[in-house]
Amino acid sequence: MFGHVRGAFTDAQKDRHGRFEIADGGTIVLDEIGELDLAAQVKLLRVLQDRSYEVLGSSTPRRVDVRVVSSTNRDLPDMVAKGSFREDLFYRLNLIALRVPALRDRPGDIPLLAEHFLEGAARRFARTRPVLSPRALTWLTSRPWSGNVRELKQSIERAVLVMDGDRLDAEHFAALADLASAGSRDPELPSPGTMTLDALEKAMIERCLDHAAGNVTRAAESLGISRAALYRRIQKHGIEAKPT
Repeated sequence: MFGHVRGAFTDAQKDRHGRFEIADGGTIVLDEIGELDLAAQVKLLRVLQDRSYEVLGSSTPRRVDVRVVSSTNRDLPDMVAKGSFREDLFYRLNLIALRVPALRDRPGDIPLLAEHFLEGAARRFARTRPVLSPRALTWLTSRPWSGNVRELKQSIERAVLVMDGDRLDAEHFAALADLASAGSRDPELPSPGTMTLDALEKAMIERCLDHAAGNVTRAAESLGISRAALYRRIQKHGIEAKPT
């Protein structure tokens, strides 16, 4: 978030501008703020309170003027009560709070989102942009989408990737959903009580990184989290990963 100067650590061969420095005079978006560890929370609080920060390897404070927008799917008040999120930081961030309802509670947004993701998927995979049939839209709007927008996006991309023709119907999505559901029932899951949640998370991250040939961006997409959130978990578990 704050960058470093040359020589700050072994591989620091040149200065690196931090995100706050780049966003000076504008807006910075901090995704999944609830995943910040307590040490990083202290540094962020200083920026919000004093509008100043220190670059790694330098003791000279720098001034910054940014608008901060943060997001999370965690219950921050509950985290404050449990001591895993600083109360003072919470109130600094909570100047204006906007709650975005789950996708299942706003089905009217699904057709617009589906068309948007369809356009992006066709461009990304160099495929002809297919047409969503009315039955496909009905199927999409009837789904619970427990994974919210990320799950919808993944479903659209999967359908575009394997489609045959220029039209997507309800049967295409239903077949892929059944296939994904069958594949999610992993017989290799450990028995209850034999593995901690942290160990299970570490094993899944390592498996996804291996499947993505070490590509952190692709691994994050397969896990349904942001690249920054995956990096934090990689650091938390001490996993070796190349920056991609």
